[in-house]
Amino acid sequence: MNGPGKRKKRKLAYESRLTLLALAGGAPALLTALAIVWLGDYTPKAQWTLTLLLAGFWLGCAMSLRERVVRPLQTLSNLVAALREGDYSMRARSRKPPDALDEVFREVNLLAALLEQQRLSSLDASALLRAVMEEIDVAVFTFNADQRLKLVNRAGERLLAQPGERLLGRTAGELGLAGCLEGGPHRTLDVTFPERAGRWGVRVSRFRESGVPHQLLVIEDLTRTLREEELQAWKRLVRVLGHELNNSLTPIRSIAGSLSALLRREPLPEDWREDAQSGLSVIGSRAEALNRFMEAYARLAKLPPPRLGPVNVAEWVRRSASLETRRRVDVAPGPPLVIQGDGDQLDQLLINLIRNAVDAVAGNGGEVRAGWRPSGAYLEVWVEDDGPGLPSTQNLFVPFFTTKPGGSGIGLILCRQIAEGHGGVLTLENRAGGRGCQARVRLPL
Repeated sequence: MNGPGKRKKRKLAYESRLTLLALAGGAPALLTALAIVWLGDYTPKAQWTLTLLLAGFWLGCAMSLRERVVRPLQTLSNLVAALREGDYSMRARSRKPPDALDEVFREVNLLAALLEQQRLSSLDASALLRAVMEEIDVAVFTFNADQRLKLVNRAGERLLAQPGERLLGRTAGELGLAGCLEGGPHRTLDVTFPERAGRWGVRVSRFRESGVPHQLLVIEDLTRTLREEELQAWKRLVRVLGHELNNSLTPIRSIAGSLSALLRREPLPEDWREDAQSGLSVIGSRAEALNRFMEAYARLAKLPPPRLGPVNVAEWVRRSASLETRRRVDVAPGPPLVIQGDGDQLDQLLINLIRNAVDAVAGNGGEVRAGWRPSGAYLEVWVEDDGPGLPSTQNLFVPFFTTKPGGSGIGLILCRQIAEGHGGVLTLENRAGGRGCQARVRLPL
């Protein structure tokens, strides 16, 4: 019966089964020997003596076989248990002469040595990582799936003004960091922490440890860096403005003094009207130049964000090239492409680049060429000329720097701002295969 009350049969242990097999293997020989002894012409004393010897030998062989099989397995079990517990110092002794079991022991010993080396390397790497984390001036926090803090470095302790013992195990909400974990992976936030308030760069990434998701939060103080950049920007702006203002105010002040001295003379010289008219003309021209400079600065500072729409690349390039009337611009054919962009701003960008190329070949009869081509996930629009090339690229994108007489020094700045506003980039470099310069605009397709 297989009723619920019937007890299940217990399986014999491996050692017991091995012993029974060893006894069963020697049983036929033992029974044969005993039959010969008891059926032969032997005295009772000899029969009992031989029976005891045969039975003892049979049991001894079975127990010896059991021991030779079970003992190595126990040794392997102890070695594997030590490896599982992280103890890699245990080793199995080699057997002489080497056999198949010795090969198993040798492989286990090699595995233990490899694991020990990997553990030492991991410990060294962990120690280095902890040292680096403690020394860097960036706050690092690690949260588990429940948003409880699992790891914090010294900068994080200073940021929250508490020791790590009080921070570990608390939730991001309790620490005031829940808002930092939300949103995109890279952000800039104005946050007030216990240490100080300011602008902070926040980076959030996700990883798994033992199959459990974790979040890594890195908070960097941007206030000092932004202030230094702002100070440098103000210094550059003041230097440029001061240079332009001095260029206009110095002759105005000089001519105004000369005219004042002229008008104080008695009697006035006969040509005083011509001198006064000439001086006022210079003052007017310098004032007009200063006014153009300020308009250019306002134009550079007030560039609106692009209003995206479909732009046919072929029509855009050909239209911009046709607007240049001083010299023919050859347009190389390209594939039909449509991008998303602000048509007016892109026209301004390409017209400025073509105008610069035409200015570069003025007087030497060189040619100007333009075209476009796909480059991976980007559109590349190029304008090249046969002019003298660029003597230096260091000051190309410095505001108000220009080498052209009467230039404003904002054309390339505007072009770069327009390209970057569309998620692209503008580069200028001398042509590798000939004279002249090539401007390349890369815009996302």
